[in-house]
Amino acid sequence: MTKLNLNMITQRSVEEGAAMEKGKTNPDYFEACSIIEMNPEDMKKAGIWVNSNVKVTSECGTVVVKCIHATQYCPPGLAHIRQGVWANQVVPPRTQSTGTPQYSGFPVTVEPAFTEERKTALQLVQGAVGLWKKGGN
Repeated sequence: MTKLNLNMITQRSVEEGAAMEKGKTNPDYFEACSIIEMNPEDMKKAGIWVNSNVKVTSECGTVVVKCIHATQYCPPGLAHIRQGVWANQVVPPRTQSTGTPQYSGFPVTVEPAFTEERKTALQLVQGAVGLWKKGGN
């Protein structure tokens, strides 16, 4: 098992859009957005299995998400994470004077996290402001 250095792109998806209509605390939103899509070759290199959890780390944060094979074109070295609460944990705040964070084209490391659990949207948001504690909500 290895850490992979990848280029990250966040993206919208039909699944994310439909689930967001039900609310960000809905289980459908959790399943649609707490995932990363990767090239199967990269997954194999890092010892990552389909539907297993991985830890994604950028310069500004870490998040645990479920890994799946890319559902659209994704060459080796690139990964997609769906926009939402989980992506926001690792998106750099840089805006290049546009007022919008750098949602695409930033470096991350991805590694297996088989024993770690994905947090819910509520846990991530509460954790960001110091309200969520392990074993809590």
